[in-house]
Amino acid sequence: MQKTFKNLIEEVHNKGICQECGGCVSFCSSAEYDVIGQKDPYSPPEYINEDRCLECGICYYICPQTHILDDELNKTYNFTDFSSKPIGNYADIFSCQATDKEFLENGTDGGVVNSIINFLMEKKLIDGAVVSRTDAPFSREATYADSKYDLLKASGAKLDISPQLDEIQKFCTYTHSIPKLNHYKFKKLAVVGTPCQLYTIRCMQDLGVTPSENIEICLGLFCYENFFFEKFQIQKFEKDFNIKFSDIVKINIKEDVIFKIKDEGSGEKIIHIPFNHLNDYMRPACNACNDFTNIYADISFGGLSSNDKYTTVIPRTEKGKEILSKVINAGVINCMELDSEKKNKMINLITQFSKSKIKRKENFMKNLK
Repeated sequence: MQKTFKNLIEEVHNKGICQECGGCVSFCSSAEYDVIGQKDPYSPPEYINEDRCLECGICYYICPQTHILDDELNKTYNFTDFSSKPIGNYADIFSCQATDKEFLENGTDGGVVNSIINFLMEKKLIDGAVVSRTDAPFSREATYADSKYDLLKASGAKLDISPQLDEIQKFCTYTHSIPKLNHYKFKKLAVVGTPCQLYTIRCMQDLGVTPSENIEICLGLFCYENFFFEKFQIQKFEKDFNIKFSDIVKINIKEDVIFKIKDEGSGEKIIHIPFNHLNDYMRPACNACNDFTNIYADISFGGLSSNDKYTTVIPRTEKGKEILSKVINAGVINCMELDSEKKNKMINLITQFSKSKIKRKENFMKNLK
C-alpha cells in the first residue's frame, strides 16, 4: 500500500521528529494543488487541501526521516553506512580561507562558502544562491543572493539586533531554505544547507521532483544541532549564561558554541559554551539526525578542526572536487599546508563529533514511542 502524507503525520510529525525542512511543502505547493502547507516555519507541515491529495507518496519518499531512498542515494554518492564511514565518503580534507578581505572579515570562519558562490556567479555557472541571513542571535532566515553585496549582507558578521528583538517572537538557527527555491524557477542555483535539507534535495533530484532541477550545486554545512526557543526563554538564557542578547555580536560553532560579546572594558570578549549546556534550546528533531558532516553535499564546510579564520573543507562529489580545484587555482581561496599528521588529527576530531551525533540518535530513537 502506497504511503502518503497521512503516514508522515503518524510516523514523523506525531513523534516530534519532523525536521521542518520544507521538502514536502515545496513540492506540493509548487504543483497546481497546494495540498500541503505550514502555518509558520516552526511547525510541522499540514494538509491545507486534503481532498486534492493525489496520494502519490512523493512527500513520504523525500522526507529526511523516512530514509526510503537511502540505498539509491548511497550508490550515487559512494556511501556505505555510518558505522564504517562516520564522516561520509571523501577523498581529501582542506583548511582554507578567503583571499578577499571582505569575505574573510565578514565570514563566520574563513569566508570560503561565500567566496565559492561569488566565483560561481562571476563565471556564470550559477545565477544565484539560497543562503542564510542572520537577523538576530539564534535567528536566521533564507534569502536569495545574486551579487557580492547580497552575500556580504547575508553574512551577518555584526549584529545590530535591538530593533529585531522587539519584532521576533521565535528564534531559530535552522534556516528554511527549500521552500525559498520555489521563487526562483528557471534559474541555476547553489543551495547552502544542513544535512537534512540536502538529503531531501538529493531525494527530490533522484525522483526528478520540482524545484530540484534548478539546483546546480549543494554546499553542505557541518551540523551538530540547531537551536530554537521562543522569546520568553530569552530571560532564562541570559540568566543561565550571564549574556545579554543585545550584547551578542557574533555566534560561531567549532568544538563548542562561541559567542563574541560587547564588553565595556575590552570592547569585545569571547565566551565558550559546550553543546550539552544548551540542551534546553536544541531543536528536538535534531536528536533524530545522525549526519554531522553533510554526507550528500558536493562540498561540506565547517569550523571544526580548523584554526580561527579558517574553514574546514571536504569535497565529496566529482562536481565538488572540480569546483574546489577551480577556486583554488583562481586564487579565490588559500589552503593551509597540511601534513598527514595534521589531516589525521582533523579527521579524528570530526569523526569524534560524527560518532557522538550517531550515538545520540541511537539513544533517542530507542526511547521514542
